[in-house]
Amino acid sequence: MIAFVRGQVAAVHVDSAVIEVGGVGILMMCAPGTLAGLRVGVEATLATSMVVREDSLTLFGFADHDERSVFELLQTASGVGPKLAQAMLAVHGPDELRAAIASEDLTALCAVSGIGRKGAQRIVLELKDRIGMPTGPATKPGQRTLSAADAWRDQVRAGLLGLGWSTKEAEHAVETVVPVAEDAQAAGDPLSVAELLRAALQSLSRA
Repeated sequence: MIAFVRGQVAAVHVDSAVIEVGGVGILMMCAPGTLAGLRVGVEATLATSMVVREDSLTLFGFADHDERSVFELLQTASGVGPKLAQAMLAVHGPDELRAAIASEDLTALCAVSGIGRKGAQRIVLELKDRIGMPTGPATKPGQRTLSAADAWRDQVRAGLLGLGWSTKEAEHAVETVVPVAEDAQAAGDPLSVAELLRAALQSLSRA
């Protein structure tokens, strides 16, 4: 298993990054929050998790080992694969997920595209006694660090800043995709942070 990768950032894409190690570019799938901390040409260290399939080897990159641990634990729940686990971490940080699962906050879990109420209930049932309690600063009972809306906005904004857009451009792009996010939520088919980030990038390209 590859525990971590350290090297110069060669490229940052919408949902992935390339780290150069010994003259080899290693492609890693990353959440927007992780991508936001990367800068092309600057050395970075990412904790990693490799997912092996019959026809592929996919390396996922994380800002730290705690995020990776939660990513791997989430996949032990029925119906949660690597893409859904990464989508959960794109919307909620590790401690937010711990808090949501421990307090049976189904609304927070359902804010992730691809998770319905039954899926959220199953995740809580299977992981509540295993995921542990939040390790960061305490929050008031029933209060998450960010609301679901604030979570995707901050993740998309961070992703745009990480891709080199200015703060003003990032803010404008986020506001541009708010109606898209609200319409999808109202239709019962909320978009993932990656999809919202892609929509924001498209709006910037048009501009």
